[in-house]
Amino acid sequence: MLSRFFGFGRRDFSSLSEQEILALAISSEEDDGRIYSAYADGLRADFPQSAKVFDEMAEEEAHHRDVLIDMHRKRFGEKIPLIRREHVRGYYERRPDWLVRPLGIDHVRAQAEEMEEQAYRFYLEAAKRTADASTRKLLGDLAMAEKSHVSMAHRLGVKHVPEGVAAEERQQERKQFILTYVQPGLAGLMDGSISTLAPIFAAAFATQNTWATFLVGLSASVGAGISMGFTEAAHDDGKLSGRGSPLKRGLANGIMTMLGGLGHTLPYLISNFWTATTVAAIVVFFELWAIAFIQNRYMETPFLRATFQVVLGGALVFAAGILIGNA
Repeated sequence: MLSRFFGFGRRDFSSLSEQEILALAISSEEDDGRIYSAYADGLRADFPQSAKVFDEMAEEEAHHRDVLIDMHRKRFGEKIPLIRREHVRGYYERRPDWLVRPLGIDHVRAQAEEMEEQAYRFYLEAAKRTADASTRKLLGDLAMAEKSHVSMAHRLGVKHVPEGVAAEERQQERKQFILTYVQPGLAGLMDGSISTLAPIFAAAFATQNTWATFLVGLSASVGAGISMGFTEAAHDDGKLSGRGSPLKRGLANGIMTMLGGLGHTLPYLISNFWTATTVAAIVVFFELWAIAFIQNRYMETPFLRATFQVVLGGALVFAAGILIGNA
C-alpha cells in the first residue's frame, strides 16, 4: 500500500522508450473502452438512450487501440510490452465508479469528458517524446481526436438523448433516488424522532437523572434503528416495487431512525437536568421542522400541511412522555 501511495516501483514517464509509450497508449485505450462499455451496461436498463452514447464512445476507443497496435506492429513487431497506467509514476488513474449502482447520468457524462481531456494531455506529451515521424504524427492526430472528443459525451447526447428524453431520464433518476434513499430515510427519521420522544422524556421526568435518561434514549434509538432497518430491508426486495436495493433502503432507514432518536438523547450527557431537557426540547423542534422540510422538498407535501402533521404528532407524543413521567 505504501509503495502504491509513494510511487515506489513505478517508472517515470520520461524514462519510457517509444515502444513502451505505444504499449502504454494501447493498454490505456483498452481500459477506457472497457470503462465506457461498463457505463453503457450500467445505464442500459433504465436509460437506454444514454447507454448508446457510451457504446459509441467504446467503439471509438477500440478504433484508437487498433491504429496504435498497427503502428506498434509496423515498428516493433507483434510482442507488446506489458505496461499499464498504474506502472507509471504520476500517470492519471481511473476511479472505479463504474462499479457503483445506480450510476448517475450527469456524473458519468462529466467523467467521460474528463477521461478524454486526460487522454489528450497524454498524447501531447507522448508525441513530444517520439522521434519517429510516423509515430509522432499518429500520436498528434490522436491528441487532436481526443481534444475534439472532450465534448463527445455532450455531442452524442444531443444525438441519442434529445432534451425531452434527457429531462425524462433526470426525472427517473430523481424518482429512484427518492424511492431508495429519501423515502426510507424520511420514514426512519420520523420514527426515530417522534416515537422515542415518549420513552426519553418519560424517563427524564420520572427519574430526573440525566445519565439514566441518556441510557434509555441510547437503547431506544439503537434498538429502533436496528429493528426499522431490518424491517425495511426484509419486507420488500425492490424488484416488483422498483424501490431499489433492500440493503441501501435498510441502511438509510436504520441510520436515520437511530439519528432521529439520538438527536434529543445526546443533550442528556449534560449533568444539569433542566439544562439538558431545555436543549433536548430545542433539538426536537429542529428535528420536526427538518422532517416537514424534507416532506415538502422531496415528497411534494404542502409545507403547511406537513408542518401541521409533524408538529401535531410530535407534540402529542412529547406531551404523553411528560405526563407519563410525572404520573
